[in-house]
Amino acid sequence: MAHNNHISQEYTTGGVILCRLKHGDDLLEALTALCRDREIAAGTVQGIGALSRAAAGYYDQKDRVYRDIGLPGHWEILSLLGNISLRDGAPMCHAHIILGNERGETFGGHLTKGCTVFACECAITVLNGTPLNRAHDETTGLPLWSVTDDNRRKP
Repeated sequence: MAHNNHISQEYTTGGVILCRLKHGDDLLEALTALCRDREIAAGTVQGIGALSRAAAGYYDQKDRVYRDIGLPGHWEILSLLGNISLRDGAPMCHAHIILGNERGETFGGHLTKGCTVFACECAITVLNGTPLNRAHDETTGLPLWSVTDDNRRKP
């Protein structure tokens, strides 16, 4: 529901799925496939683990494009946090990731394709209710949650 330029929707929890992703999986693709296979249209995701190859992105607000940030070496997933909604009618996982290297240095960014799982355990909280849909936002250039007649809450 829209109030003063923000969008909100109430949900009840429909359970939590604990999963271990396969060694060698692409992290983002595996999470997205799990959501599609389980028909999860609304939810949250969190995870920990390690990557044998890491990739992340940064949204360039001026040029309105994601910039790839190269991350050589092996990384610990210190925090993976995101949400699940619909984009073009299909479940989409949107997440950010904080990584740590062998020196304890941290790095974070937008989760992109190209992260190869060494080991990863995730928790997906399924949300019951009308899912939010992502649509192009003219102000930011991003696919953000939008209010449609389908997800407006009736008084």
